[in-house]
Amino acid sequence: MKTRYTFGGDEHIYVEIDEEMSLDAFFKSLSMSNAVREAEIEGITEICPANASFQVKFNPDVIHPDDLLARIKTLEEKAIQAEKRLNTRIIEIPVYYQDPWTHETLMRFRERHQDPTGSDLEYAARINGFDSVDDFITAHHSQPWFVSMVGFVSGLPFLYQLVEREKQLEVPKYLRPRTDTPKLTVGYGGCFSCIYSVRGAGGYQMFGITPMPIYDPEQKVTYLEDFMVLFRPGDIVKWRPIDRAEYDDICQQVEDGTYIPKMANVEFDLDTFNQDIAKTNASLMEALNGA
Repeated sequence: MKTRYTFGGDEHIYVEIDEEMSLDAFFKSLSMSNAVREAEIEGITEICPANASFQVKFNPDVIHPDDLLARIKTLEEKAIQAEKRLNTRIIEIPVYYQDPWTHETLMRFRERHQDPTGSDLEYAARINGFDSVDDFITAHHSQPWFVSMVGFVSGLPFLYQLVEREKQLEVPKYLRPRTDTPKLTVGYGGCFSCIYSVRGAGGYQMFGITPMPIYDPEQKVTYLEDFMVLFRPGDIVKWRPIDRAEYDDICQQVEDGTYIPKMANVEFDLDTFNQDIAKTNASLMEALNGA
């Protein structure tokens, strides 16, 4: 893993931990961005973490770019030595797979897709070697996912599946982006799953939809009253498949202000995970089931 430092204009420094996403790269990126924040370097105005990188915005009238770059580089060794352990949350997200709304949308944009003759799920199942869409859906929801960053649009989480590299699901984005994606669509592009926090353009494959809001700028949703964005980097997600009846029921609970997401506080240790992925995942899901 070789860290690359570059300038972005005259007000940004971009730090790329690795060219490919991995949990090791994420943890180093998180540790480094935290170390930069804790150093309270005068002139820094914003720190933006990403999947395997982070960006620092600064005022060049306060600190010279070369001086800031040198300061950030000195923090890399501290990040390498940091404990690869997080006190975080595992959150259950209900998903209505093969829903009518994303299906209607994907059919409107088939000419922009790699396979205009089928659905996004049929395509994803085929290229990942599954015998059926149901088998692919099971692979998607059966193991937990790690929120590696939140952004691109407000509240949108990027989720990386906690499985061995050879078991990673991978699907390309659309050949050309759609001009429409339903709000709260569960999408997939590359090795990342996501939830579209708002309606808008998008290029990820569409697998389903969740009735559970994850972004509320008005903070009217009960569980978003304290902060408008649900997710934060380091959260862990477990998808739970639901049918139309339960989807409608949860939507009504959200409207009534009675819906409470199922979640539990957990500790995630990267070294323990790498030593026994199955055991770690089972422990995470057991904590959620006991919540």
